[in-house]
Amino acid sequence: MLKRIATAAVLIPIVVLLVLRAPVPLVAVIAAAVTLITIQEFLRLTESYGVQPLRLPTYLFAGALFLLLAVSAAGDTPQLSSLKFVLGAAFASALAPFLFLTITMRRAQLPSAYPAAAASAFAFVYIALPMAMLVQLRQQVAGAFWLLYLLLVVWAGDIFAYFVGRSLGRHLMAPRISPKKTWEGAAASLAASLLVGNLLFSHALQISSFLLRVGLIERRDGLFGLEKPEALPIILLTIALNIAAQLGDLVESLIKRGAGVKDSGAILPGHGGMLDRIDALLFAVPVLWFYATAIFPPARPW
Repeated sequence: MLKRIATAAVLIPIVVLLVLRAPVPLVAVIAAAVTLITIQEFLRLTESYGVQPLRLPTYLFAGALFLLLAVSAAGDTPQLSSLKFVLGAAFASALAPFLFLTITMRRAQLPSAYPAAAASAFAFVYIALPMAMLVQLRQQVAGAFWLLYLLLVVWAGDIFAYFVGRSLGRHLMAPRISPKKTWEGAAASLAASLLVGNLLFSHALQISSFLLRVGLIERRDGLFGLEKPEALPIILLTIALNIAAQLGDLVESLIKRGAGVKDSGAILPGHGGMLDRIDALLFAVPVLWFYATAIFPPARPW
């Protein structure tokens, strides 16, 4: 547990600083590195299912998405950048299965072709696409605030689920998939996320003003000049994010359980692999991206 706490104490300030202060191209580069490490861990897990993965083509295909994000970060309006992203992501997702299947045609062992292509296409949609959505969300107006909200809501839920589940958990949620997850931990996770999310948006202007004063954000990255969200939509959004995050955790547990391993890797002491650390975000990011780009009210003075 001490390793887990020490790793979190080091990583959390670094991640928050990057989310708030780093320019979008740098965010894209860092997200690409995290994505490639996570894909490497995932492809290694697929070997336990008898898959002979396509490593280099998968890395190159995923990396190209982040290269395009980094290059196109400047100059576009948030609406135009979102439109370009939707079109590009849709095209890449449709292209991935055909590209990877075409590459596997050269294999001597044809029965290994489809599983390898399927694993690569799934890795792109499961890992690369949500991480790219995170970068694109940072390009939006108030993008830094949205990401801060996302991280704090997911982290709060994860922390409370872990400690309450360990100390008070009695009713198992999914014993075949994740024997230590309990309904008590899930309820504590939801309560913590709701508390953090409500506090952030109740004091959004004050928090944004403070971050601007200390030089951690630019004005466009805070919740300034936008219609203040009503309480109910934010409560529903926070609930959706928490449920998505918990499902993301369970899905990764399912993959690991099928592969017969405890952790996806060992890159983060006390936490396991990179996939172990971002599994909840992979499901939560698309939910917030959709809300922030398609549903959130248009800008107008408070």
